[in-house]
Amino acid sequence: MKLDILDISRNKVGEINLPAQFNEGIREDLVRRAFLVLRSNKRQAYGTMSEAGKRASAKLSKRRRKYRGMYGFGISRTPRKVLSRRGTRMYWVGAVSPNTVGGRMAHPPKSEKILQKKINKKERKRAIRICISATVANDLVRKKGHIMPENYPFVLDNKFEDLSGTKELKGALKTFGMEKELERASNKKIRAGVGKARGRKYKTKKGPLIVVSKESGIIRAANNIPGIDVVNVKDLNVGVLGGEVPGRLTLWTANAIQKLGEEKLFR
Repeated sequence: MKLDILDISRNKVGEINLPAQFNEGIREDLVRRAFLVLRSNKRQAYGTMSEAGKRASAKLSKRRRKYRGMYGFGISRTPRKVLSRRGTRMYWVGAVSPNTVGGRMAHPPKSEKILQKKINKKERKRAIRICISATVANDLVRKKGHIMPENYPFVLDNKFEDLSGTKELKGALKTFGMEKELERASNKKIRAGVGKARGRKYKTKKGPLIVVSKESGIIRAANNIPGIDVVNVKDLNVGVLGGEVPGRLTLWTANAIQKLGEEKLFR
């Protein structure tokens, strides 16, 4: 499959053959599993303090005729701590047990629990290749909700990687007819539920992805444009290529595609 190479002014300057990574068959179930593994590896282990709720000096003997015992008093066997006493008569308050105030949790979350999931290396690489091939499938990109420009898919000229200003990058994207896509990605929606109280008041959509061949100024220039991600071709994963559903609107530079084929990445 061949794609046209367009410069910043949207003029055709050549053609390029796509490598074998773009010929992978679509399997959404494998992509979904790889994405869940990627997301699970970002989870942080959490759990309660090992001594939480058990730091009270609570003891209650269950033996007959035992001092500070429950036998013969008609009370439950809940561990208790003594607040005051008069002779052998105690003023007890339940402690430590889960059914008491300030007691431990019955089944608390444990930090040693394994939250990460696993996937085979070959399956992970194949999932990335599926997402790569989905970037040039117009039906999948349209199904994901992107507003595609004319003549999509196409390849960007290598001079595109030298852009260092946000204004330059935004102007270049508008030249390719991506005004509606930028507007769609910049629209914020108020999030419902508990997320509003956790610093995630707004929900934003993902816009186009730009794949480059090296670390350059365009990566910093895209930080101020909502919804746009710029990533090195070596750092591609299922998450940036569309997440659980493949088909993100992606602009490749010619060097990135050349590097993908020459170094046989994700093969």
